[in-house]
Amino acid sequence: MNQLSERIINMSTSATLAMAAKARELRSEGKDIIGLSLGEPDFNTPDYIKDAAIQAVNDNYNSYSPVDGYVDLKEAVITKFKRDNNLTYTLPQIVVSNGAKQSLANVAGVLLNKGDEVILPCPYWVSYSDIVKLSEGVPVEVQTSIQTDFKITAEQLEAAITPRTKMIWFSSPCNPSGSLYSKEELTSLAEVILKHDNIYVVSDEIYEHINYTGKPHASMAQVDGMFDRTVTVNGVSKAFAMTGWRIGYIGAPDWIARACNKMQGQVTSGANCIAQRATITALIESPSRVKFMIDEFKVRRDLVLDLLKNIDGFDTNVPEGAFYVFPNISSFFGKTLRGKTINNATDFSLYLLEEALVATVTGDAFGSPNCIRISYAASQDQIIQAIKRIKEVVS
Repeated sequence: MNQLSERIINMSTSATLAMAAKARELRSEGKDIIGLSLGEPDFNTPDYIKDAAIQAVNDNYNSYSPVDGYVDLKEAVITKFKRDNNLTYTLPQIVVSNGAKQSLANVAGVLLNKGDEVILPCPYWVSYSDIVKLSEGVPVEVQTSIQTDFKITAEQLEAAITPRTKMIWFSSPCNPSGSLYSKEELTSLAEVILKHDNIYVVSDEIYEHINYTGKPHASMAQVDGMFDRTVTVNGVSKAFAMTGWRIGYIGAPDWIARACNKMQGQVTSGANCIAQRATITALIESPSRVKFMIDEFKVRRDLVLDLLKNIDGFDTNVPEGAFYVFPNISSFFGKTLRGKTINNATDFSLYLLEEALVATVTGDAFGSPNCIRISYAASQDQIIQAIKRIKEVVS
């Protein structure tokens, strides 16, 4: 008799983590797997941030931290929001969490009641749907296409709204598509949202600094009327190569932030004290200090796109941010390659892993079943070798 809760039985396993585990398993068998599945920068955390952490250790930071973060870290977050986004938050509106994933779980937990609908433009980050379900919300997927750069339109948003709609969640730059919403596009979405009382937005901006357009990042909370309707989620994992440090944060209306603080106090309490001290330095210093990583990602993006052009069946757009390409590979569906029939993106992703020894992630995990996600958070040599292998097994 199964004693597990329906909650955990019905929860999907993170597809990105599952693929990474499968790749590790094959490596342990001696296979030369090239990993293009994880959303993790392949750079080391910059020395100036590591030095701040070492200083914190030597300064004997070892006690429980405040649930919502050290005051001087929250002040650094406020400084960052003002400098980079022209958003003015106060201390009670900031909550620091154990990674941006916990920030998202907090928001779902404090705002969603059973049956509340959350609109998820597809593709969406792999964990959004299950985080919503865990809080008894209902994910409502809205399909987008490569023709609109995988971005939802105002018309699609309006059509998806029902009396049960409570929130819309999206990331910009987007994981997995790399798409980036302009201020004008956000304004058109806001015009729809503001026609409906009590719909809130989660704007996930974790890839904010990984932007190749040369234009300033646009935040939904900047749009007239949206500041009090938006929870801005960010963190230091991606742009600062600090994935394992586990620091995320929100800027939100104070009543939402207070509720997130209350929830976090019963689930994990405050985030790691040393990581918080290092994050103060990461945020206070100019983002230009990590520009070398962004520049390298752009070179890799162009390399990936150039190489994929030479493979029939990979339909790509030009991502404007993050470090992923999200090709439509549906032309392979129904085909048999090396004796294996490809019925869907999951089959295709597994085929690439088994035959090309290249780890990618199925688009099914992101609500876009015609695509796969390829991460270029890998060296140029690895990218060249991986796409050469892919070409060999699909030609």
